[in-house]
Order: sequence, then C-alpha cells, then structure tokens
Amino acid sequence: MSVAIENFVKAIYKNGMRDNNDTKPGNIAKELKISNAAATDMAKKLAAKDLLEYEKYKPLKLTEQGTKVALSVIRKHRLWESLLFKMFDMSLHDIHREAELLEHQTSDLLADKISEYLGNPKFDPHGDPIPNAKGEITTVDTSISLSNAQEGKTYIISRLMSDDKEFFDFCAQNGLKYGNTLVVSKQFSKNKMTQILINNNTILLNQDFTSIIYVNENN
Repeated sequence: MSVAIENFVKAIYKNGMRDNNDTKPGNIAKELKISNAAATDMAKKLAAKDLLEYEKYKPLKLTEQGTKVALSVIRKHRLWESLLFKMFDMSLHDIHREAELLEHQTSDLLADKISEYLGNPKFDPHGDPIPNAKGEITTVDTSISLSNAQEGKTYIISRLMSDDKEFFDFCAQNGLKYGNTLVVSKQFSKNKMTQILINNNTILLNQDFTSIIYVNENN
C-alpha cells in the first residue's frame, strides 16, 4: 500500500470522527494539501480498489477494507507517538511529525513489539485512542468539544485533536495537557469564545481552539 493511499484513507477516517464529519473530497484535499482534482482522482481510484465508496458531490465513506487500512496506519502512528514521548520527552508537535514518517515504514510485527514494550496503551499522548492489533478501538469515547461544554462545570482534557505547532506550543505554555483539569467559567455563544480557568489562570479561547480540544466532565 503506497504512502499516498494510506494518508488518504487515514484522512477520511479522522475527518469522519470530528464534529463536522466532513469527508467530501474538497475537505480531504485541504487536509492533505493537494488539489481538489487530485483528491477526486484518488477517490475514484480507491473506489475501484474497494477501499471507499465514491459518489459525485457526496462525502467519501470508507469500506470495511478501507477502514482496516486506516486503523492499521493510525495504530502505528499513535504507538510511535507514545514511544517517542516516553523515551525522549519530545513535544506533542514533534512526536506527531516524526510519527507521520515512521508509520509508513512499520511492520505489524514491530507495531506489536512497541505496544508490548509500552504495556499495550489504550491512548497516545494527545489522548487519541490506539487501535489494538485487530484494528479495534476498545475504549468508549464520551468526550465533547470544549465549545460544547457547560458553564460552571469542571472538565478533564481528554484529547487535543491537532497537528499544528503553534497550537501545541500554546497548549504547553498554558497547561492545556491531556489529563489536566479545567473549569469552564463562561461561554460566549454569540462570539463563539470560551473562557476557562486552568492552573489558577483565566484564558479566553476562540472556536478554532475549542473545537479541537476535547474534554470529559469531572464527576
């Protein structure tokens, strides 16, 4: 399986898991930084390989085989992130960048060895679930985006869904880390902004951030 194909099905799977659930070729093209025409052409080719379902102007949908390929790549990516974070204490952006390269060169055997070495983790350092060797995600995701959190409630950060360096630098500087606790002090729904209290600091976040920071209520 080529790197281009693996990245394409992975992008469809990940976009399908997000709040906007936008898997149209144009959005996948934007995600992968390719032209709309190239994305449409790839979608048609992969439909012929039974990796996805393609219909003009419709969102792309992975077949069972396509989902299996995507989850295999995602498993390797997230295991590498976990290993690099554990061994070298690298930043969240750096582990993502390196894992993007390593995931395509990793055999199933090596992935299993990495998982075993790490104690078969269920989540990576971003809070993203790690599929098991069978391509199954065994955890139940009950998280919501910070933009949908309720005022006055306390939450635990469960996922940071980004690969942007500035985002991760901001998170690191302000204690926005997987597993940390925050309080939603105010939702400015008209202006699409959220005010939070974390580590005794008040921070105002716009929707660009609150839509990719996921939390679970701290009961």
